[in-house]
Amino acid sequence: MRYLDEYRDPVLARRLLADVHATATRPWTIMEVCGGQTHTIVRQGIDELLPADVRMIHGPGCPVCVTPLETLDRALAIAARPEVVFTSFGDMLRVPGTRGDLLGLRARGADVRVVYSPLDAVGLAAANPDRQVVFFAVGFETTAPANAMAVLRARDLGLDNFSMLVSHVLVPPAITAVLDAPDNQVRAFLAAGHVCAVMGWTEYEPIAARYQVPVVVTGFEPLDLLEGILMAVRQLEDGRHEVENQYARAVRRSGNTAAQDAVRRAFRVTTRTWRGIGPITASGLALAPELADFDAERRFAVDGLDSAENADCIAGAILRGTSLPTDCAAYGTRCTPRHPLGAPMVSSEGTCAAFHNAGRT
Repeated sequence: MRYLDEYRDPVLARRLLADVHATATRPWTIMEVCGGQTHTIVRQGIDELLPADVRMIHGPGCPVCVTPLETLDRALAIAARPEVVFTSFGDMLRVPGTRGDLLGLRARGADVRVVYSPLDAVGLAAANPDRQVVFFAVGFETTAPANAMAVLRARDLGLDNFSMLVSHVLVPPAITAVLDAPDNQVRAFLAAGHVCAVMGWTEYEPIAARYQVPVVVTGFEPLDLLEGILMAVRQLEDGRHEVENQYARAVRRSGNTAAQDAVRRAFRVTTRTWRGIGPITASGLALAPELADFDAERRFAVDGLDSAENADCIAGAILRGTSLPTDCAAYGTRCTPRHPLGAPMVSSEGTCAAFHNAGRT
């Protein structure tokens, strides 16, 4: 398959690994931002094949995992209402809130449905004018354009029974938060290729210059990541701090301007709380004021939330990159993909799920 098999060639992988070993002369710590990249790195054992002094830290690049617990509890409260059809992508259904998850709520009779596009939820609202259809809009910049088009479409159709519970987050402010942390050890970043396919990489250039850290836009296949790591190590060894694009087959510096325009029309930048990390200024998207009527948080006022993280879960430290899943006493025993205590174990992009699926102990 074009652009798949070519990027899993074991001969080329060994050559790239040899180049990393030959290039690295000092200890370097690199963070891959995206959970999809984490899964490839762990599944293929890339982190275990690198030189001992080149360490990968797994970043907070799982939007499901960083969705605030309070937002999940609000989603559960809204979905439990009898007049609501609550729609979501499937990866949110088993993420634990304080008292259960959306899948369990559906088992108890709530009308919770998996959709494959936010436009499917718009279609449900048009077909069911007597029901309130809510879409759980979660994700990084990658999913924001489609969600923007959905709410703009609902407005154009005059659907007063459609709304969104929005929990969008943005990558560059999260990178800045990692770099500003007093215990930061990261010296370079692998930026998420799909995010940059939408937004380009101009937002990373001031970060690279200010903090003097290399940023390499990287794809998701083994050779993408190995080449991205090699590019980062070369910059570190040379004392450079630039934004480079490994994912040239999919990413341009300017990104997708049509998608960016849709996001600008539908959303405004806001402060967002990240699960396990806390509030980050200008790190999220909220519906624009002119679309406030489609805001589910405003339409369904939910008061009295008493959100509390599971005391046995160290998801916050894992999302910040200061701990590994194997540092958690509950990992693989009380916390498994079938019975997760935290979002990183259940999400398809979660670090705990990546470690568990790869058999890491």
